[in-house]
Amino acid sequence: MAEIRRWRIEGRVQGVFFRASTRRKAQGLGLTGHAINLADGAVDVLACGEADGLQQLEAWLQKGPPAARVDRVEEQAAASDDLPTAFTTG
Repeated sequence: MAEIRRWRIEGRVQGVFFRASTRRKAQGLGLTGHAINLADGAVDVLACGEADGLQQLEAWLQKGPPAARVDRVEEQAAASDDLPTAFTTG
């Protein structure tokens, strides 16, 4: 059974290929969802898939790609009626 999770990532996470790197990592784990920049400089990541893949993605989000500096990863509520079919960046 697929699960859905959402995180807010703060730090130097815009302009450092965070979204594209997150998409590649998520796709490699068989996850769907999105990674989008927020107006306040954070990134919103929504992911759907098996629990193991979601845990691996969350661990990766703690560090992100080499040019990023992750200061905080906060898990947020995710609506189960919004199940994505691919992983996109916005």
